[in-house]
Order: sequence, then structure tokens, then C-alpha cells
Amino acid sequence: MRRILPDSLFGRTMAVLLGGLIVSHLAGFLIYYGHREEATRAVGGYAIAQRIANLARLVDEAPPEWRQKIVAASNDPSLSVSISGSPLVLEGGNDSVALSVRDYLMAQPAASGLPEPRVATLVIDGRAGDPHADGGARSHHHVGFSRHTDEIQVSVPLKDGEWLSFSAQFPSGANTASRQLLLAMGIMTVVILGLSAWLVRSVVRPLDDLATAAQRFETDLNAPPMPVKGTHETRQAARAFNKMQSKRRELIENRTRILAAISHDLRTPLTTLRLRAETHPDDDDREKMLATIEEMNTMISATMQFARDEAQLGPRRRIDLAALLASVVADLSDSGLPVDMAPSAPVVYECNPSMIKRVLTNLIENGAKYGQAVRASIATHSSTIDILIDDDGPGIDPAELERVFQPFYRLEGSRARETGGIGLGLAIARSAVEAHGGSLTLRNRQDGGLTAQISLPVQNQP
Repeated sequence: MRRILPDSLFGRTMAVLLGGLIVSHLAGFLIYYGHREEATRAVGGYAIAQRIANLARLVDEAPPEWRQKIVAASNDPSLSVSISGSPLVLEGGNDSVALSVRDYLMAQPAASGLPEPRVATLVIDGRAGDPHADGGARSHHHVGFSRHTDEIQVSVPLKDGEWLSFSAQFPSGANTASRQLLLAMGIMTVVILGLSAWLVRSVVRPLDDLATAAQRFETDLNAPPMPVKGTHETRQAARAFNKMQSKRRELIENRTRILAAISHDLRTPLTTLRLRAETHPDDDDREKMLATIEEMNTMISATMQFARDEAQLGPRRRIDLAALLASVVADLSDSGLPVDMAPSAPVVYECNPSMIKRVLTNLIENGAKYGQAVRASIATHSSTIDILIDDDGPGIDPAELERVFQPFYRLEGSRARETGGIGLGLAIARSAVEAHGGSLTLRNRQDGGLTAQISLPVQNQP
């Protein structure tokens, strides 16, 4: 299922802000529109009421022979005036504008003692309004969002018993969604989003720095601490990360110092044992004791090497991985191992060359030791650089594929000193690869044999 929201915190925050901004703009527009429409109708009703009151007073006070002339002269497209013996409006409406106009007319001095004027409003497009006004047959085209009335009909009683009737159009306030308004709202949205993006980026940037520092610390134990800045929460996270980084570095350094001290303390009695073993009269026992002492020295040296590799990555420089692999293959082939390499284009990579060379040598020697032949290859993909080392050996039980990377773990068939080593080779190799941000895995081949795969992350080239 495709994600609706962006994946990043910055993207999701901006999406939420944009959604809230759209909702607030829409609500504000509707509120503004409603108030504007009501204000337009109120002002229009007041102006119409004033005009009707003035005309009613003028007609009521004019001689009878002048009334029709005044009425005819008062007619225009916005106001229709007529005199008849019965009111045009049979019932008064209860619309707020109708009530306001009626109250205004009743408050005029000339209206005292006369029947109550009748005021009704018509609804646009025949929606429910006054059923007696125009027989409900009027229909007006209206552009915009308003559903209010756009016409008012008033019947005012005269002193002689006749009725002066008016039909007036309200000033249209419906076309609220003008280009200017939409342009103003668009500009306001862009400005607010721009400021929000700048503020959100300033809040999110310390989290990006924290993620970058964590990735850097994964490959470099001596990476500098991250700066403590940003909000209270991000400053707390930065302090906690720096404290964790310092504690881990101190822990590994202490372990390395302890192992170095143990190694130094063990080598002195081992040297004494070697001297005594060399003077042993029995040749067979002497050789066995010397071999055991040598094995202990080898274990101590390998353990120290493993601890040093975890403690520091060492200096990095840009090299050609394909050329480095080719040189290792050539050296081991010259020493008599059955190994070759598939042709490859140059692959420039920044790494610790000695560590990578030691990993490649270890894996190829293991393949040649337990398999009949070894083939090495390197390929670059979109996100990784993969180095494959295939052998034709018997493979490994799937349950053992991860256990062989544990320190001092050896397979049952390789526990002899002549072939099995001490069980640190693969552990050291994986530690070195992971120090470069990569991974080292083993898998059995379908046609027999084992594949060791080194996957290193593709670096952004300057």
C-alpha cells in the first residue's frame, strides 16, 4: 500500500501544517463569506428601507393627481413602485431583513395610525420563501455561494387606504471568491508555508545530525561528539548520545588495556615454560610442550588483534578495491593456492586498506583450505559494492552459518590445530567489514560449495 504521508519527519510535519492551513483557510473563508453576505444584506436592506420610507412619505403627502407621476418617475431597474387598492404582499415574512425593514418603516412618523406595512423576501431559484410573493414563480440566476434572498417586496399603507408597493433588488454580495481574494489567500499560504518550512527545518536538523552521528559512530569509534543544540528534547538526546559514545569508547579501551595486560602477564610465564621445555630430555614430550606453548602464543596474539580491530578503524584512504583484490589473489596464487579472479573495472573506495586486505586474505585462505578451488569477483550495484568469494568445498550446515562468526567458535570438523586455527578469523573479518559500515555473510551454493559475500555501502564521491 502506497504511503499517503511522506516518510521523513520534515515531510510529515509540513504535510500536517499544510492540511491545517487549508482547513483554517477554508473555515476563515466561510466565516468571512457569511459575515460579508449578512453585512451586505443588512446595509442593502437599510438603504432600501430609507428609500421606501422617503418615497412613501412623498407619495402620501402629494396631491392625488401627482401620485402616478411620482410613482412612474421613481421606477428604475433596481426599484419597482406601484399603487393599488390592495397590498402586493399578502403576508409579512419573518426573515431578519424583512423584520428589520418593517420595524424601520413602522418607526417613521408618517406611519403612525396606519396598518402595519408588509414586507416579504424572495428566495433564489425558487427555494422556500414567501409563497404569496409572485406566486412562487420567480427564478433568479445567482453566481457564487450565497443561498440568501436577493429581492424584497414591501407594501406600505397610505392614509387614503391605498397601498404603495415596492419590489427592490438587494446589492449582490455573492461573488465573494474573486481573483483578488484567491490570489491573496494563495500568497498568504506560500508565505506561511515558507516560514513554517524554515522553522520546521531548524527543529528537525538536530535529529538529522543525531542520525548522521550514529551512522558515523557505527564505523568510527573515535568520531567526534555531536554538537548540543536545538530544542530541549534534541539537546537531551545529543547529550545522551555523546555520553553513550564516550562510555562505549571507554569500555572498549578498558577491555583492550585489560587484554594487553593479560597478554603481557601471560607471555612472561610462557617464555619461562618455553625455556624449560627446550631443556626437557625427552624429544617427543619436548615437541608437544613447545607446540602447546606456541598455540597459546598464537591465541594471545589473535585475541589482541581482534580487540585492536574493534577499538579503532585506523586511517582511511581512497584505493581501487578491484586492484586490491587482484593483488591478494595474485599473491595467494603464487603461493600455490588454487584461486583466480573474474575481470573487473576499477572500483574506487575509501577504506583502511590493511584491514580490507586482511579480510580478503582470510576468506580466500579459508576457501582454499576447505574447498578445491576459489573464485573471487567484485561488482558495483546501486547501493552496495559486493565482493564474492566462492569455493567448491562441502559447504556448511545452515544452522552453523552464523555461529562460525562467534569468537573462538570452530566447526566440529576443523578443531585440529593443523586446520582449525583458534576460531577468531571470521570474527575478526566481520568486525573489520562492519567497521566500514558493511556486512559479511556466508551462504551455501546450490551446486555445492560456499559463498562469502562482503557488501560495502556505496560512498558519495566528491
